[in-house]
Parts: sequence; structure tokens; C-alpha cells
Amino acid sequence: MGMTVAGGRKSGRGRRGVPRYGAMADINMTPFIDVMLVLLIIFMVAAPLLTTGVSVDLPQTSAAALNVDRKPIAVSLNEQGQLYLMDEPIGDADLVPKLQAASQNDIEQRIYVRASKVVPYGRVAQIMAAVTSAGFKKVALVTEPVNQ
Repeated sequence: MGMTVAGGRKSGRGRRGVPRYGAMADINMTPFIDVMLVLLIIFMVAAPLLTTGVSVDLPQTSAAALNVDRKPIAVSLNEQGQLYLMDEPIGDADLVPKLQAASQNDIEQRIYVRASKVVPYGRVAQIMAAVTSAGFKKVALVTEPVNQ
């Protein structure tokens, strides 16, 4: 009668299908970093395209940026003194009606006045007076931050 003693294997199955090394609990960061770098490049390319279309040489100040909840309405004056509402050129007489239409008669809407630094102060004051006489309370001048 022969008896066999179980050596290194149990019931002959062994460790088939089980890897030699333990399970890996770490996340592979390489694909994650690749995706983040691609998104960074996309946003770096797209960011300059999101600015307002009217080119204005703004004066520089050391004022801090304002926090805004929704997209403000921009009234712009270029170097020649031409008036724009957002990207659309308008006349001085059309400013108030088009401003009220763009804001949907919401006098709490924030209005940004962007004027080139070569435009005379009197012209900027005239536009500011027209905006405030229309009843808008939140009117702000836009400037460039000072490079230090």
C-alpha cells in the first residue's frame, strides 16, 4: 500500500491564472498626465479667442479685478472715437435703446466702458453720462493692470 505525501502542490491545481506578483494598487499616472497636458494646450490656444473683438489700447492702473456673476455688457470707444456695443458699431443716438435691449431692461446689469487712452476725456464722460442717464447703476471703466 503506497501512500503519497503532498509535496509543494495541493490537489494538483497549483496557482494557474494567478500572477506571480501581487495585485497592483497604484494608478498609472502617465495617461492622466497626457490628457491634462493636451487640455492645457487646448485652453492656451483658445483663451485669446475669447476676448472682445474691438481692439482698444487701454490705460494702465493698479486697481484689482472685479468679480462678476454673469457676462457684462461692454461699451467700447476705439482710437478714432467710434462707439461699439459689444462687437457691433453703433451711433451715439442708438446707444441707450440698444443698451436697454441688450440688458433686457435690467438696470442692475453691469456695464463696462472700454476706451482707448488717446480718446479725449470729454468723449468718455459723454458716453458714461448717457449710460448712467439710462438708469444703469453698475457702470465701470476697464483698464489694463500695471506691469511691475
